[in-house]
Amino acid sequence: MNDYDYMQRCIDLALLGKGMVAPNPMVGCVIVHNKRIISEAFHMHFGSSHAENSAIELVEDKSLLAESTVYISLEPCAHFGKTPPCVDLLIKYKLKKVVVGCRDSNPLVAGKGIEKLIKSGIEVNEGVLEDECKELNKRFFTFHEKKRPYVILKWAQTNDGYLDKLREKGEVGSNWISAPETKALVHKWRSEEQSILVGRNTIINDNPSLTVREYKGENPIRIVIDSQLQISSDVNIYSEEAPTIVFNRLKNELKENIEWVKISETSTANILEELYKRNILSVFVEGGSRTLQYFIIDNVWDEARVIVGDISFGEGIKAPVINKVPYDNYKFGSDMIYYYKRK
Repeated sequence: MNDYDYMQRCIDLALLGKGMVAPNPMVGCVIVHNKRIISEAFHMHFGSSHAENSAIELVEDKSLLAESTVYISLEPCAHFGKTPPCVDLLIKYKLKKVVVGCRDSNPLVAGKGIEKLIKSGIEVNEGVLEDECKELNKRFFTFHEKKRPYVILKWAQTNDGYLDKLREKGEVGSNWISAPETKALVHKWRSEEQSILVGRNTIINDNPSLTVREYKGENPIRIVIDSQLQISSDVNIYSEEAPTIVFNRLKNELKENIEWVKISETSTANILEELYKRNILSVFVEGGSRTLQYFIIDNVWDEARVIVGDISFGEGIKAPVINKVPYDNYKFGSDMIYYYKRK
């Protein structure tokens, strides 16, 4: 095995923490002594030990560390947070060499960890599988570099381009477009993000729960845009299953797990700014059509996932339009799924 193989192992380990570590990054660590892995670990959940700390603790004979190489997918932290700086532990055990996938763009770190290792006399090699390591934590990097959450758009549309049927006044309920098995996939996607966002009409028309009940994982923070507070108090998003934030133009209030946040205008800029202030790294935007289109028009999205069901409505509410070629697509049951990137 070589540096690239060990770093790939770090990435594979880090992914085991997906959906559990935010607002921290996903990190994997592998310790190698005489070309043999003697320990490995990943950051398991927010508030738990970082990958480097866990990997070092798992080494029974600590004397081996001075002749070992540590592989880490992200630059070790150099500041006190919920845990002490990882770089201090690496220095304490006088590691022979540290191989880093990519630098941490968090201003609290941003090269300080690598600098501290070098000053202590530890050999550092950085940039191994750098692009892959950056892709691993694209949410984290977007948050710190663009000062906003990573935005994923998702919707299901018919094969003739509609999101929903035309509804009679007061008609409530979901007009399902995708196949039942796709529902579990969407709930998996939800579990991987810190928050999920919809507009008022989606709540009024569909009354969704916005949880991950079809998949084992953490429920995301539910975010609703309701400028004039027109949503009734008995809808599913006001359950105790997850925290809910309601962006509106009328009031600030906190009641149990529901927070009403008053903003001057329910624009994408204001909403993303408020989410950034709350340390929310990613948002999964599920609808409706106008809400999705606002994110597209304002050019504040990073990915889009479009499910095309094997069904036609003939007429209805038109699906949003992305003037880009999908970078990937595949058949999932009777549905087709298309993936887009803004850049």
